[in-house]
Amino acid sequence: MEKEQVNTLIDAFKDFKEEKNIDRPVMMGVLKEVFLSQISKTYGSSDNFDVIVNVDKGTCEIYQNFDIVEEVENPNSEMTLEQVKADSGDDDYEVGDSYAKKLPLSAFGRRGILNIRQNLQGRIMDLEKANLFKKYSEKVGELFRGEVYQTWTKEILILDEDGNELHIPKNEQINGERFKKNDEVRAIIKSVELKNTTPYITLSRTSNEFLEKLFEQEVPEIADGLITVKKVVRVPGDRAKVAVESYDDRIDPIGACIGVKGSRISGIVRELHNENIDVIQWTSNPQLMIARALSPAKVSSIDMGQNPEDKVKVFMHPDEVSKGIGRGGVNIRLAGMLVDREIEVWREFSKGEQAEEDDVAIEDFNDVIDQWIIEKLKSIGCDTARDVLAISAEDIARRADLEDETVAEILEILRAEFED
Repeated sequence: MEKEQVNTLIDAFKDFKEEKNIDRPVMMGVLKEVFLSQISKTYGSSDNFDVIVNVDKGTCEIYQNFDIVEEVENPNSEMTLEQVKADSGDDDYEVGDSYAKKLPLSAFGRRGILNIRQNLQGRIMDLEKANLFKKYSEKVGELFRGEVYQTWTKEILILDEDGNELHIPKNEQINGERFKKNDEVRAIIKSVELKNTTPYITLSRTSNEFLEKLFEQEVPEIADGLITVKKVVRVPGDRAKVAVESYDDRIDPIGACIGVKGSRISGIVRELHNENIDVIQWTSNPQLMIARALSPAKVSSIDMGQNPEDKVKVFMHPDEVSKGIGRGGVNIRLAGMLVDREIEVWREFSKGEQAEEDDVAIEDFNDVIDQWIIEKLKSIGCDTARDVLAISAEDIARRADLEDETVAEILEILRAEFED
């Protein structure tokens, strides 16, 4: 049984040497620590022991050093001349010399060998975790491709080529996506954290950086540095805006990103579950940037306000307002994110022009909606009922600083108007 334990320990040592991606100095240090620790437990001290590790051969030799004395007081560190001669078969030793005796692994006993093996396996696991943490910490922000191993309600489990686990939590998945086992998936390495000493690697498909990396992969001019992605904003699965700039006047950055007949951007759109992507020419002029970002709507004029924290007022012809705001207000929200300002759309009427016949001025609801609420709605560019209905309830509540219940009541009143 003891021989079997020794063989098991030797196998564990070989695994450590051959299969684990561990630096040589670290490996030698760990092995010495493990054996010296057990020596201290077995003999009370490891001061007179040497552990020699041969990484190339996968062997480990332990020597117990003795002082040769006439009378032994400490049998763990002293031997008589007669004992040394009997042990070594060598007559050349004298009292006062030192003698190194090779210690077989069996000297530790069954329990000691088991402790060494368990300690070694535990240290191997700790080193693997540390290496995994370091490896992926250095890859944060990089694109990852792998196969789905398991899907759960709250996350998807991905395995890399070494069998390490990576996770895509529900909030890092695009709405409506469905994955099954063995599906290939791409995502960006978002973060690496330690959870109970185990690295937890989070992947993301909803981050702006993921979209930027997809452009780098699909557009050679970006990978070569001829075109730069200046900024990306997105509502994952719905719409995104990508501002690009070319360092070569001969290169059209928008055309290069879209590709012939949309050949380049179509693959990105499919990858993002048919997310609409607007590619915009970057400019440092904030007014021009806003005008480009609100495309396809045409802007009449822009009031940037006096201070950077002021809301930007964008004036449009009534026919352009719905396009500028976008479905659920997503277009105007993304435009604001692109320039880091909150944008309000205002209707600009020509002289004598009236509101559309199928729309109703928000002021006409002052008999059922408090005037202060109407003023709040007008302050965010909602002059008509359809202006309000074009924006999501969440955006109305946030931008107009209204309670969710109040917004729900307003929307119910306005919808009833058109149903009637």
